Amino acid sequence: MTIQTVSTNASHGGVQGVYRHASQATGTDMVFSVYVPPHAEGAKLPVVWYLSGLTCTHANVTEKGEFRRACAELGLIFVAPDTSPRGPDVPGDADNAYDFGLGAGFYVDATQEPFARNYRMWSYVTDELPKVVAGHFPVDAKRQSIMGHSMGGHGALTVALRNPHRYRAASAFAPIVAPSQVPWGIKALTGYLGPNKEAWRNHDTVALIEDGAKYSGFLVDVGEADNFLKEQLRPELLQAACSKANIPLTLRRQPGYDHSYYFISTFMSDHLHWHAERLKG
Repeated sequence: MTIQTVSTNASHGGVQGVYRHASQATGTDMVFSVYVPPHAEGAKLPVVWYLSGLTCTHANVTEKGEFRRACAELGLIFVAPDTSPRGPDVPGDADNAYDFGLGAGFYVDATQEPFARNYRMWSYVTDELPKVVAGHFPVDAKRQSIMGHSMGGHGALTVALRNPHRYRAASAFAPIVAPSQVPWGIKALTGYLGPNKEAWRNHDTVALIEDGAKYSGFLVDVGEADNFLKEQLRPELLQAACSKANIPLTLRRQPGYDHSYYFISTFMSDHLHWHAERLKG
């Protein structure tokens, strides 16, 4: 599990790094970023995983997320994977659409051709990359949490619901909470998993909750000026599902905010403090 250092920069007393490695899960090289805050020699630190949205790479949150000051203060490692496999031999959308294929892996393990060989982002973010990170950075594997934005919010919430004992906290910015019911998700899940909607339910937050998955609670922020709010995100479906299942949900509707990193960066510190409380001890 060797990794190549692409870049490192000092920030808030810690180190922001970007790294590359050969992924067995995706059959491609994958790039990810890790921020390690200042810490005592030999210390093991809690880790927050951040899953990004459509069209993004590791770079979007790394460059625009404004997380490092809070992570340095709270002693949190922050890891940002890519959103999908990339390379000249990796199939993308036939029409070069932004919402499927490259940059739109949807954090599933594809079963449909020609995507099944490379699009194994579920295995990558839940199994392979955690092992790589644990082998090279001072993480405390017993103190992990996960968060994400949009498509990555969908990923973070489904990963947490299916691994409730691994991730102590889960939060999201503008998540796609019911991909089985919205255009982005229907396109992606059909393309990667096929037409059998029963196979989609393991990758749908609302469906997982309806099917009995439990979690300690979620923090979710959405912008009231988000152009995707009504058609693609539909937070009211998550609110109803959590209410019926008695899963604590803090759903904050932020007036004037859109889908961008201006929104995410504004409330990033809130989320990291929320995670830090749950990662103590």
